[in-house]
Amino acid sequence: MGGGTFVVDNKPGAGGNIAAQTVAHADPDGRTLLVCYTSHAINATLYDNLAYDPVKSFQPVSYLATAPSFLVAHPSVKASTLPELIALAKAQPGTLNMALPGIGSAGHLGSEVLKREAGIDLVLVPYKGTAPAMTDLLGGQVQLMFAGAAIAKAQIETRKINALAVSSAARMEIMPSVPPVADTLPGYEFSAWYGVLGPAGMDKAYAEKLSLATGKILANPGNRRRLLDEGLIATGSTPDGFRDFLVTEVEHWGKVVRESNARAG
Repeated sequence: MGGGTFVVDNKPGAGGNIAAQTVAHADPDGRTLLVCYTSHAINATLYDNLAYDPVKSFQPVSYLATAPSFLVAHPSVKASTLPELIALAKAQPGTLNMALPGIGSAGHLGSEVLKREAGIDLVLVPYKGTAPAMTDLLGGQVQLMFAGAAIAKAQIETRKINALAVSSAARMEIMPSVPPVADTLPGYEFSAWYGVLGPAGMDKAYAEKLSLATGKILANPGNRRRLLDEGLIATGSTPDGFRDFLVTEVEHWGKVVRESNARAG
């Protein structure tokens, strides 16, 4: 466990499917791990023919962190709170554009649920990533989006965009003045998240050792602070706990994907 070297091998593409497939088919010797994202659970329903099972093809190690999103608006939008935005959208249906960081992303599906729960008509505009979506929001080409604190915090603090609400059930420590969406739409909640998986067949005792080591890292106050500054709330879990969470997430996002009729492009 000690003195080893980690090599980060970024494998972007297909909403994380390429990286997940690589790990799912890797030798289960514990030397190849996957840092997965919310899309890992969403893809179970978004894609028709995955080359792996998002749960059964993996040995869970640990839940890492959760990342709520802020509902932000361009200053041209005449609404400073979520109730005001809902009233504006109902008065002018189909006139407000909402940027999406990608089809099937947590931000996309969170937007679909917002539309449904609030009973409003927003025009959803997909982008290939959060950065180009934020660029167009700052330029006024779109008026709204859900964005994580890492990309939105500085823009909010300099008042280039306005924060109307946060997607988590409670306020975030780094921006406590921003109320949850749930204050207006009871029960509303979504957050992106990160976790670690190994291939199915990996020794569970080894997974538990990795989980304990990960927990110690996440419990360090300095590490927790650094993560929070990036909009991430450190969590940690046992392998079994992360498996249970993953099963719940697949079920939850599967329902949202089916109701929104979202499909991978």
